[in-house]
Amino acid sequence: MNTILVIDDDDQLRISFCKLLREENYSVLGAASGEAGVDIITQQPLDLVILDMRLPGMDGMETFKQIKKKDPKLPVIIVTAFGTTETAIEATKMGAYDYVLKPFEIPEMLNLITQAIDAGYFMKSPVAVDAAPDQQSGDAIIGQSRAMQTVYKAIGRVAQTDATILIRGESGTGKELVARAVYQHGARSDKPFLIINCVAIPETLLESELFGYEKGAFTGASQKHIGKIEQANGGTVFLDEIGDMPLSIQAKILRLLQEKSIERLGGEDTIPVDVRIIAATHQNLEQAIENNKFREDLYFRLKVVTIELPPLRDRKDDIPGLIAYYLQKLSSELKMDNPGIHDEALTLLNDYEWPGNVRELGNLIQKVLIFNRGAPIAASDLVQIIHRRHENNHTHDISLDTIRQWVRQNMAGESNSYGFDDFVDIISGIVISEALVSTDGNRTQAAKLLGMSRPTLHAKIEKYNIRMQTRISD
Repeated sequence: MNTILVIDDDDQLRISFCKLLREENYSVLGAASGEAGVDIITQQPLDLVILDMRLPGMDGMETFKQIKKKDPKLPVIIVTAFGTTETAIEATKMGAYDYVLKPFEIPEMLNLITQAIDAGYFMKSPVAVDAAPDQQSGDAIIGQSRAMQTVYKAIGRVAQTDATILIRGESGTGKELVARAVYQHGARSDKPFLIINCVAIPETLLESELFGYEKGAFTGASQKHIGKIEQANGGTVFLDEIGDMPLSIQAKILRLLQEKSIERLGGEDTIPVDVRIIAATHQNLEQAIENNKFREDLYFRLKVVTIELPPLRDRKDDIPGLIAYYLQKLSSELKMDNPGIHDEALTLLNDYEWPGNVRELGNLIQKVLIFNRGAPIAASDLVQIIHRRHENNHTHDISLDTIRQWVRQNMAGESNSYGFDDFVDIISGIVISEALVSTDGNRTQAAKLLGMSRPTLHAKIEKYNIRMQTRISD
């Protein structure tokens, strides 16, 4: 359970907000002054601080500086009134995760809290490189194959440099883990590390998310806002799935790499920024360039150093080690003893082609552990999952026919206003909702079931406006 500290001298607001966060399954502490808040931070570990800028005694800015001095990687969300917005912007430039104007919308605030906690986790949680399979906690990159040894050497050689890195590999091969390992072993490891998923954020919002905007830049831009690149000044920005980034934004990323500067939306001032860019994609960028979907000049700027992650089917010698790692790690997370695995089951997993790569392997182990309830994993347990698609063809066809019929009915209707994106959004929302229901609202587990990262899931929940009766938790 994540722990949040709320620092606000408004007793009524602080108490009601703490109650709301507890209902969202957070552990929450409150402080009525900056001094009291800093004392709490000294006494126990936290995952997030929500800080009001207008405080008695030590003001919000000084409190923020003290927080960062004690724990530089602790994410802080600033809450501010219009009169203290400029102070909040300065705090954001100094490393605050974001700022929110009072009064704020609860759903938007809850989504921001989730993103901030994830950012703190990525900065604080170490990624062990070339780890032993029996590692019990934390995240790790596992594998002793020749292909993985090449990856480890590349991480070691580039981590301490400021070189731009392009990480390539199929979905599920561990590109985010490699990016985090580079960050944590690099010279900027005490500075911000922010992840931007270029697929999860709608195109209309991605530009303002990256570069920020000036007051009046568009309808609803009532105050200046700092973008993630400017916010990460001095640190590292990981652009995940950059192959799906719109061409218009690619041009601005190219300028950032060439000139080390940006412009906010609606602004004319050039703002110097010092960030290291790590990018990742599963796309064939060479083909995308031929199809005029990716800029060739940006491609060459990104691939100063390229790290290629091999698919799991090309490094099957690593499968036993990965299974041992996931059995130990996931059984510990599920608070059960490691049940072990029979040789026949191990052989079956080794012979499988793993189209979803390491992520699929981890998801499968998690499912089996949940349903086996502590019994050793047998081959029969795995066949039902691995070959479910082939064994349930009839049921699958019925489901597809139902979906096809629904699509035909809506397309044939006289008042049909659905376009392609509308159909995709509706079906995507159903899939995500079902994943949340099956995990009792636990977003972390739902993300694993769906084979996506937590930030991507959070963004899609917000995009599709998914609300559940079941409590959604992390």
